[in-house]
Amino acid sequence: METVQIRDAKASFSALVAAAEKGRPTLVSRHGQPCAMIVPVADGARLYPLEMPNLANYLLALPEPLETERDNTPLRGIDFD
Repeated sequence: METVQIRDAKASFSALVAAAEKGRPTLVSRHGQPCAMIVPVADGARLYPLEMPNLANYLLALPEPLETERDNTPLRGIDFD
C-alpha cells in the first residue's frame, strides 16, 4: 500500500482517486502518523454501507404479511376532577 504525506495527497488527489478506482488503496499521513485512507468504494462500503438497513424495509421484504390483531378493549375513562 502506498503512503503519501497529506500535502502530497492534496497536490495529486485526482491520481490517488484514479488509483483507488483501480483497486489500490493509499494511506495518507500527517507528521508521519496515519490520518486517513483513500480506498476503493467496494472496500469502504463493507465498513460503511452506502444504504443503511431499516425496520420498514425489513418488514416490507417479508414473504408473508405479519399476523396482527388489534386490541378492541375500550379505553379506560379519564376523570378530570
